[in-house]
Amino acid sequence: MNIMIRATNWVGDAILALPAIRAVRRKFPEARISIVARPYVAEIYRDQSIGDDLVAYDPKGAQRGWSGRAALASELRARKFDVALLLQNAFGAAWLAWRAGIPERIGYARDGRRLLLTNAIAVPKPGEIPAHEKFYYLELLRRAGWIDQLQDEAHIALHVPEARRVKAAETLLEAGARPHAVRVAIGAGASYGSAKCWPPERFAEWANRYQAETDGDVILFGTAAEASVSNAIIAGMKKKPIDLTGRTTIGDLPALLSQCQLFLGNDSGAMHVAAAVGVPVVAVFGPTDPFGTAPVTPCSSIVQDRPYCSPCFLRRCPTDHRCMKSITPEMVAAAVKPWLVKLGVGPA
Repeated sequence: MNIMIRATNWVGDAILALPAIRAVRRKFPEARISIVARPYVAEIYRDQSIGDDLVAYDPKGAQRGWSGRAALASELRARKFDVALLLQNAFGAAWLAWRAGIPERIGYARDGRRLLLTNAIAVPKPGEIPAHEKFYYLELLRRAGWIDQLQDEAHIALHVPEARRVKAAETLLEAGARPHAVRVAIGAGASYGSAKCWPPERFAEWANRYQAETDGDVILFGTAAEASVSNAIIAGMKKKPIDLTGRTTIGDLPALLSQCQLFLGNDSGAMHVAAAVGVPVVAVFGPTDPFGTAPVTPCSSIVQDRPYCSPCFLRRCPTDHRCMKSITPEMVAAAVKPWLVKLGVGPA
Protein backbone atom coordinates (compact mmCIF):
# COMPACT_ATOMS: atom_id res chain seq x y z
CA MET A 1 0.00 0.00 0.00
CA ASN A 2 1.15 3.51 -0.82
CA ILE A 3 -0.12 6.06 1.72
CA MET A 4 0.05 9.85 1.67
CA ILE A 5 -0.42 11.66 4.98
CA ARG A 6 -1.11 15.39 4.84
CA ALA A 7 0.39 16.70 8.06
CA THR A 8 -0.88 19.60 10.14
CA ASN A 9 0.56 23.08 9.58
CA TRP A 10 1.41 24.14 13.13
CA VAL A 11 4.41 22.75 15.01
CA GLY A 12 2.44 22.10 18.19
CA ASP A 13 -0.28 20.27 16.25
CA ALA A 14 2.42 18.27 14.46
CA ILE A 15 3.68 17.01 17.82
CA LEU A 16 0.16 16.18 19.02
CA ALA A 17 -0.51 14.26 15.79
CA LEU A 18 2.50 11.98 16.26
CA PRO A 19 0.54 9.21 18.08
CA ALA A 20 -1.84 9.02 15.12
CA ILE A 21 0.96 8.87 12.55
CA ARG A 22 2.76 6.21 14.57
CA ALA A 23 -0.50 4.26 14.76
CA VAL A 24 -0.68 4.31 10.94
CA ARG A 25 2.83 2.90 10.77
CA ARG A 26 1.91 0.11 13.19
CA LYS A 27 -1.28 -0.66 11.24
CA PHE A 28 0.55 -0.82 7.91
CA PRO A 29 4.17 -1.83 8.68
CA GLU A 30 4.89 -2.78 5.07
CA ALA A 31 3.29 0.28 3.48
CA ARG A 32 5.19 3.12 1.89
CA ILE A 33 4.20 6.25 3.80
CA SER A 34 4.89 9.73 2.47
CA ILE A 35 4.20 12.75 4.65
CA VAL A 36 3.31 16.01 2.92
CA ALA A 37 4.11 18.89 5.25
CA ARG A 38 5.19 22.48 5.48
CA PRO A 39 9.02 22.61 5.50
CA TYR A 40 9.27 23.40 9.21
CA VAL A 41 6.95 20.51 10.13
CA ALA A 42 8.94 18.21 7.86
CA GLU A 43 12.06 19.16 9.84
CA ILE A 44 10.33 18.24 13.10
CA TYR A 45 9.36 14.84 11.64
CA ARG A 46 12.80 14.08 10.27
CA ASP A 47 14.58 11.23 12.12
CA GLN A 48 11.31 9.99 13.66
CA SER A 49 10.99 6.75 11.61
CA ILE A 50 7.34 7.46 10.85
CA GLY A 51 7.50 7.93 7.10
CA ASP A 52 9.51 6.67 4.17
CA ASP A 53 9.88 10.15 2.77
CA LEU A 54 8.92 13.74 3.49
CA VAL A 55 7.41 15.92 0.78
CA ALA A 56 7.78 19.62 1.49
CA TYR A 57 4.80 21.83 0.69
CA ASP A 58 5.83 25.49 0.76
CA PRO A 59 3.01 27.80 -0.40
CA LYS A 60 5.31 30.78 0.08
CA GLY A 61 8.08 29.22 -2.00
CA ALA A 62 8.18 26.51 -4.64
CA GLN A 63 4.44 25.79 -4.40
CA ARG A 64 3.34 29.41 -4.41
CA GLY A 65 0.00 30.20 -6.00
CA TRP A 66 -2.28 28.12 -8.20
CA SER A 67 0.49 26.92 -10.52
CA GLY A 68 2.66 25.82 -7.59
CA ARG A 69 -0.15 23.80 -6.00
CA ALA A 70 -1.02 22.24 -9.34
CA ALA A 71 2.63 21.25 -9.84
CA LEU A 72 2.66 19.59 -6.41
CA ALA A 73 -0.54 17.74 -7.26
CA SER A 74 1.10 16.46 -10.45
CA GLU A 75 4.12 15.30 -8.47
CA LEU A 76 1.86 13.45 -6.05
CA ARG A 77 -0.15 11.94 -8.91
CA ALA A 78 3.06 10.45 -10.30
CA ARG A 79 3.66 8.67 -7.01
CA LYS A 80 0.43 6.69 -7.49
CA PHE A 81 -0.84 6.77 -3.92
CA ASP A 82 -3.59 4.36 -2.91
CA VAL A 83 -4.95 6.40 -0.03
CA ALA A 84 -4.62 9.89 1.45
CA LEU A 85 -5.07 10.51 5.16
CA LEU A 86 -5.73 14.20 5.78
CA LEU A 87 -4.75 15.29 9.27
CA GLN A 88 -4.96 18.90 8.19
CA ASN A 89 -8.52 20.19 8.23
CA ALA A 90 -8.40 22.69 5.37
CA PHE A 91 -10.24 22.51 2.06
CA GLY A 92 -6.90 22.77 0.29
CA ALA A 93 -5.70 19.47 1.75
CA ALA A 94 -8.69 17.64 0.25
CA TRP A 95 -8.33 19.49 -3.05
CA LEU A 96 -4.68 18.45 -3.29
CA ALA A 97 -5.48 14.78 -2.70
CA TRP A 98 -8.39 14.92 -5.18
CA ARG A 99 -6.31 16.70 -7.83
CA ALA A 100 -3.53 14.13 -7.33
CA GLY A 101 -6.01 11.42 -8.27
CA ILE A 102 -5.66 9.49 -5.02
CA PRO A 103 -8.57 7.02 -5.11
CA GLU A 104 -9.27 6.88 -1.34
CA ARG A 105 -9.31 10.17 0.54
CA ILE A 106 -9.95 10.12 4.30
CA GLY A 107 -10.50 13.21 6.40
CA TYR A 108 -12.89 15.03 8.67
CA ALA A 109 -15.95 16.40 6.86
CA ARG A 110 -15.40 20.07 7.53
CA ASP A 111 -14.31 23.31 5.83
CA GLY A 112 -16.61 22.63 2.87
CA ARG A 113 -14.65 19.65 1.58
CA ARG A 114 -17.06 16.74 2.06
CA LEU A 115 -17.55 16.19 -1.69
CA LEU A 116 -13.79 15.88 -2.25
CA LEU A 117 -13.48 13.03 0.28
CA THR A 118 -14.32 9.41 -0.41
CA ASN A 119 -14.48 8.73 3.33
CA ALA A 120 -15.84 11.89 4.94
CA ILE A 121 -15.56 11.38 8.70
CA ALA A 122 -17.96 13.20 11.00
CA VAL A 123 -16.21 15.71 13.27
CA PRO A 124 -16.41 14.62 16.95
CA LYS A 125 -19.04 16.50 18.92
CA PRO A 126 -18.17 18.01 22.31
CA GLY A 127 -17.94 15.22 24.87
CA GLU A 128 -17.69 12.37 22.36
CA ILE A 129 -13.93 12.00 22.83
CA PRO A 130 -11.47 13.23 25.50
CA ALA A 131 -10.83 16.95 25.24
CA HIS A 132 -7.11 16.88 24.49
CA GLU A 133 -6.22 17.50 20.85
CA LYS A 134 -4.05 14.35 20.59
CA PHE A 135 -7.29 12.34 20.61
CA TYR A 136 -8.75 14.35 17.72
CA TYR A 137 -6.28 12.83 15.26
CA LEU A 138 -6.54 9.35 16.74
CA GLU A 139 -10.33 9.49 16.50
CA LEU A 140 -10.05 10.11 12.77
CA LEU A 141 -8.21 6.78 12.49
CA ARG A 142 -10.73 5.02 14.73
CA ARG A 143 -13.71 6.24 12.73
CA ALA A 144 -11.92 5.23 9.53
CA GLY A 145 -11.50 1.71 10.93
CA TRP A 146 -7.71 1.87 11.14
CA ILE A 147 -7.52 1.46 14.93
CA ASP A 148 -9.93 -0.18 17.39
CA GLN A 149 -9.69 2.27 20.28
CA LEU A 150 -8.03 5.49 21.42
CA GLN A 151 -4.73 4.84 23.13
CA ASP A 152 -3.61 7.43 25.66
CA GLU A 153 0.05 8.42 25.91
CA ALA A 154 1.50 10.11 28.95
CA HIS A 155 4.43 11.38 26.91
CA ILE A 156 4.64 12.14 23.20
CA ALA A 157 8.35 11.81 22.53
CA LEU A 158 10.60 13.11 19.77
CA HIS A 159 13.78 11.18 19.01
CA VAL A 160 16.89 13.38 18.83
CA PRO A 161 19.88 11.63 17.20
CA GLU A 162 23.10 11.75 19.21
CA ALA A 163 24.94 13.63 16.47
CA ARG A 164 22.36 16.42 16.64
CA ARG A 165 22.63 16.55 20.44
CA VAL A 166 26.40 16.91 20.22
CA LYS A 167 26.14 19.67 17.62
CA ALA A 168 23.51 21.48 19.72
CA ALA A 169 25.73 21.30 22.82
CA GLU A 170 28.57 22.86 20.82
CA THR A 171 26.27 25.58 19.49
CA LEU A 172 25.16 26.56 22.99
CA LEU A 173 28.71 26.67 24.30
CA GLU A 174 29.79 28.85 21.37
CA ALA A 175 26.85 31.18 22.12
CA GLY A 176 28.04 31.64 25.70
CA ALA A 177 26.30 28.90 27.69
CA ARG A 178 28.38 27.54 30.56
CA PRO A 179 29.02 23.78 30.70
CA HIS A 180 27.72 23.21 34.24
CA ALA A 181 25.13 25.95 34.64
CA VAL A 182 21.44 25.05 34.81
CA ARG A 183 19.94 26.25 31.55
CA VAL A 184 16.40 27.59 31.38
CA ALA A 185 15.05 27.98 27.86
CA ILE A 186 12.51 30.75 27.43
CA GLY A 187 10.01 30.72 24.59
CA ALA A 188 8.22 34.03 24.94
CA GLY A 189 6.54 34.16 21.55
CA ALA A 190 3.65 32.31 19.96
CA SER A 191 2.97 32.10 16.24
CA TYR A 192 -0.77 31.87 16.91
CA GLY A 193 -0.93 35.48 18.08
CA SER A 194 -0.08 37.99 20.80
CA ALA A 195 -3.00 36.95 23.03
CA LYS A 196 -1.04 33.82 23.99
CA CYS A 197 1.98 35.81 25.15
CA TRP A 198 2.85 36.56 28.76
CA PRO A 199 4.23 40.14 28.87
CA PRO A 200 8.00 40.33 28.18
CA GLU A 201 8.63 42.41 31.30
CA ARG A 202 7.21 39.56 33.41
CA PHE A 203 9.62 37.11 31.80
CA ALA A 204 12.45 39.54 32.53
CA GLU A 205 11.39 39.98 36.16
CA TRP A 206 11.30 36.23 36.68
CA ALA A 207 14.65 35.78 34.91
CA ASN A 208 16.32 38.39 37.14
CA ARG A 209 15.14 36.55 40.21
CA TYR A 210 16.22 33.19 38.82
CA GLN A 211 19.72 34.38 37.96
CA ALA A 212 20.16 36.16 41.27
CA GLU A 213 19.27 33.05 43.26
CA THR A 214 20.84 30.31 41.13
CA ASP A 215 23.40 31.91 38.79
CA GLY A 216 21.90 29.82 36.01
CA ASP A 217 21.84 30.52 32.30
CA VAL A 218 18.80 31.97 30.55
CA ILE A 219 18.51 31.15 26.84
CA LEU A 220 15.99 32.95 24.64
CA PHE A 221 14.51 31.08 21.70
CA GLY A 222 12.26 32.44 18.98
CA THR A 223 11.86 33.19 15.30
CA ALA A 224 13.21 36.32 13.67
CA ALA A 225 9.66 37.72 13.77
CA GLU A 226 9.75 37.45 17.57
CA ALA A 227 12.91 39.54 17.95
CA SER A 228 11.00 42.48 19.44
CA VAL A 229 9.71 40.25 22.24
CA SER A 230 13.21 38.96 23.01
CA ASN A 231 14.64 42.48 22.86
CA ALA A 232 12.05 43.64 25.40
CA ILE A 233 13.06 40.80 27.75
CA ILE A 234 16.75 41.61 27.32
CA ALA A 235 16.08 45.29 28.06
CA GLY A 236 14.54 44.33 31.41
CA MET A 237 17.23 41.89 32.51
CA LYS A 238 20.13 42.80 34.77
CA LYS A 239 22.35 40.07 33.36
CA LYS A 240 22.46 39.56 29.63
CA PRO A 241 20.90 36.24 28.53
CA ILE A 242 22.01 34.04 25.68
CA ASP A 243 19.88 35.19 22.79
CA LEU A 244 19.31 32.66 19.99
CA THR A 245 16.26 34.47 18.61
CA GLY A 246 16.27 34.23 14.83
CA ARG A 247 19.59 32.39 14.84
CA THR A 248 18.28 28.84 14.65
CA THR A 249 15.78 26.90 12.56
CA ILE A 250 12.78 24.85 13.66
CA GLY A 251 14.79 21.79 12.73
CA ASP A 252 17.49 22.80 15.23
CA LEU A 253 15.01 23.31 18.06
CA PRO A 254 14.57 19.73 19.37
CA ALA A 255 18.29 19.18 19.79
CA LEU A 256 18.93 22.62 21.30
CA LEU A 257 16.10 22.28 23.80
CA SER A 258 17.31 18.81 24.74
CA GLN A 259 20.47 20.47 26.07
CA CYS A 260 18.48 22.64 28.50
CA GLN A 261 17.17 21.62 31.92
CA LEU A 262 13.87 23.55 31.97
CA PHE A 263 11.56 25.31 29.54
CA LEU A 264 9.45 28.34 30.47
CA GLY A 265 7.10 29.74 27.90
CA ASN A 266 3.69 30.31 26.45
CA ASP A 267 1.33 27.78 24.90
CA SER A 268 3.29 27.39 21.67
CA GLY A 269 5.00 25.01 19.31
CA ALA A 270 8.27 25.43 21.20
CA MET A 271 6.48 24.33 24.40
CA HIS A 272 5.40 21.09 22.74
CA VAL A 273 8.86 20.47 21.29
CA ALA A 274 10.47 20.96 24.71
CA ALA A 275 8.04 18.51 26.28
CA ALA A 276 8.62 15.99 23.50
CA VAL A 277 12.40 15.95 24.00
CA GLY A 278 11.97 15.32 27.73
CA VAL A 279 12.61 18.77 29.20
CA PRO A 280 10.41 19.78 32.18
CA VAL A 281 7.99 22.48 31.05
CA VAL A 282 6.37 25.37 32.88
CA ALA A 283 3.71 26.74 30.54
CA VAL A 284 1.79 29.98 30.92
CA PHE A 285 -1.75 29.69 29.55
CA GLY A 286 -4.17 32.54 28.94
CA PRO A 287 -6.70 32.53 26.08
CA THR A 288 -6.29 28.82 25.32
CA ASP A 289 -7.37 25.75 27.25
CA PRO A 290 -4.80 23.37 28.78
CA PHE A 291 -7.42 20.62 28.75
CA GLY A 292 -7.05 20.73 24.98
CA THR A 293 -3.44 21.66 24.30
CA ALA A 294 -1.35 21.07 27.42
CA PRO A 295 2.09 19.56 26.75
CA VAL A 296 1.90 15.77 26.74
CA THR A 297 4.48 14.94 29.36
CA PRO A 298 4.43 13.98 33.04
CA CYS A 299 7.02 16.70 33.63
CA SER A 300 5.01 19.89 33.30
CA SER A 301 3.30 22.59 35.32
CA ILE A 302 0.58 24.88 34.02
CA VAL A 303 0.26 28.47 35.23
CA GLN A 304 -3.12 30.02 34.56
CA ASP A 305 -5.49 32.52 36.14
CA ARG A 306 -8.84 32.26 34.42
CA PRO A 307 -10.95 35.42 34.25
CA TYR A 308 -14.55 35.13 33.07
CA CYS A 309 -13.53 35.48 29.40
CA SER A 310 -10.99 32.65 29.32
CA PRO A 311 -10.58 30.57 27.26
CA CYS A 312 -11.56 32.79 24.32
CA PHE A 313 -9.10 31.33 21.74
CA LEU A 314 -8.65 34.75 20.14
CA ARG A 315 -5.36 35.61 18.46
CA ARG A 316 -5.39 39.14 19.85
CA CYS A 317 -7.11 40.36 22.99
CA PRO A 318 -9.85 42.92 22.26
CA THR A 319 -9.82 44.24 25.84
CA ASP A 320 -7.09 44.43 28.49
CA HIS A 321 -5.35 41.00 28.18
CA ARG A 322 -6.28 40.28 31.78
CA CYS A 323 -5.79 36.51 31.48
CA MET A 324 -2.05 37.07 31.02
CA LYS A 325 -1.53 40.27 32.99
CA SER A 326 -3.05 38.65 36.07
CA ILE A 327 -0.25 36.05 36.10
CA THR A 328 2.60 37.36 38.22
CA PRO A 329 6.28 36.42 38.24
CA GLU A 330 5.67 35.07 41.76
CA MET A 331 3.08 32.64 40.40
CA VAL A 332 5.54 31.43 37.77
CA ALA A 333 8.32 31.19 40.35
CA ALA A 334 6.11 28.96 42.50
CA ALA A 335 5.54 26.65 39.53
CA VAL A 336 9.23 26.59 38.61
CA LYS A 337 10.48 25.95 42.13
CA PRO A 338 9.79 22.18 42.37
CA TRP A 339 11.63 21.55 39.12
CA LEU A 340 14.65 23.55 40.24
CA VAL A 341 14.68 21.69 43.52
CA LYS A 342 14.77 18.42 41.58
CA LEU A 343 17.73 19.81 39.66
CA GLY A 344 19.46 20.60 42.94
CA VAL A 345 19.71 24.34 42.45
CA GLY A 346 17.24 25.51 45.10
CA PRO A 347 14.27 27.88 44.81
CA ALA A 348 13.67 30.55 42.21
